[in-house]
Amino acid sequence: MASLKVPSNVPRPEDDAEQLHKAFSGWGTNEKLIISILAHRNAAQRSLIRSVYAATYNEDLLKALDKELSSDFERAVMLWTLDPAERDAYLAKESTKMFTKNNWVLVEIACTRPALELIKVKQAYQARYKKSLEEDVAQHTSGDLRKLLLPLVSTFRYEGDDVNTMLARSEAKILHEKVSEKSYSDDDFIRILTTRSKAQLGATLNHYNNEYGNAINKNLKEESDDNDYLKLLRAVITCLTYPEKHFEKVLRLSINKMGTDEWGLTRVVTTRTEVDMERIKEEYQRRNSIPLDRAIAKDTSGDYEDMLVALLGHGDA
Repeated sequence: MASLKVPSNVPRPEDDAEQLHKAFSGWGTNEKLIISILAHRNAAQRSLIRSVYAATYNEDLLKALDKELSSDFERAVMLWTLDPAERDAYLAKESTKMFTKNNWVLVEIACTRPALELIKVKQAYQARYKKSLEEDVAQHTSGDLRKLLLPLVSTFRYEGDDVNTMLARSEAKILHEKVSEKSYSDDDFIRILTTRSKAQLGATLNHYNNEYGNAINKNLKEESDDNDYLKLLRAVITCLTYPEKHFEKVLRLSINKMGTDEWGLTRVVTTRTEVDMERIKEEYQRRNSIPLDRAIAKDTSGDYEDMLVALLGHGDA
């Protein structure tokens, strides 16, 4: 029986691992070589490279990268090289720490990852940190924020397209009543947002818009200028119904102000490149009249810029 031949244009993890090891050897690190390999490999390929590297050189590739790289470039390469569930677990843990506290990250992970992926994130979190994500969220939040975030990270949403129109109509009415009463942390309000499928929620919010003449986020925005809970509530709704709009906003705020928010920029590029970056790029171009890669190139420099721009073109590679 003839053996299957691997196409010559498919990169071999053994070759990639060897080239990466060479990039770390000698005087100075060959950052360009690192970018040329890792920025052009998908999640499965990167996982294989890590396995081969560990078996061949008796060292974790991530530890080697950590020793050789620094600053924002290191963060971009490290986040990209991590398995997606590991990466989300790391970002979630980071978002609960005192000095990097960022509830937006928890909302993104809970609301834009498919249900099975969210379970993998929570498994990776337990394996790495020896406690559950829910434990840490409960410990590091309080009041209305905890009331919203805890069920969000705990949920297992139905992912089918089935929609109950009568339910959408009745729950749109509940949401409108709670908004009118400014009861934004009401149990039913939170229950609807944290348990319904995205398709069901989309139908409910469409009915809300049609029946009451305003999108729910527009109603919430009028109250949310100095209210962190309401800002987070709006982010939940956007992430569940129109994620590219949320990520475009994060990118716009990261690169269109005095001083770049490299953490936000790096997070969105590394977590969304293999998911919905093409839609995010379209949304960014529509909203800002400049291609995202050009906006990033104007606001970053050096190896960090090269890595991010390479990742933006990852789907075209």
